[in-house]
Amino acid sequence: MLDLLGNYAAFLLVSVALGGGTAWLAGRAIAQTWRPFWQAMLYMLALGGAVRFVHFALFDGVLVDPIGYARDAFVTMAFAAGGFRVTRRRQMAYQYAFLTTAEPVAALPQEQSAAQDSTSTA
Repeated sequence: MLDLLGNYAAFLLVSVALGGGTAWLAGRAIAQTWRPFWQAMLYMLALGGAVRFVHFALFDGVLVDPIGYARDAFVTMAFAAGGFRVTRRRQMAYQYAFLTTAEPVAALPQEQSAAQDSTSTA
C-alpha cells in the first residue's frame, strides 16, 4: 500500500506539479510569440520524455515505459493547452477589442432609458 501511495505522490510531484507547471509556461510562451497551437503539442512530446526521465532518475521508475510516457505526455499537453488558450484568449481580446461588441458598452444604458421614455409618453 505504501508503494502505491509513493507512486501517486511521485506522479503528482513530477508529472503534475513540475511537468504541468513547465508545460503551462511553455504553452503561454508559445502563444505570446503568436506561434500555432500544433507547435505547442509538438514541444510537449519532448517535454513528456523529459518528465519520464525525471521519474527514472529520481524515483527509480522505468525509463522506456510507453504507458508512462503517454500519461506524462498527456498531462503536459493538457497543461500546455490550458496555458496556450488562456494566453491566446487574452491576446485576442486585447488586440481585437473592437470585435467584441457592436457598440460601446457605455452607450447601452442610455439607449435603454431613451426607449423607456418613448414608451411612457405614447
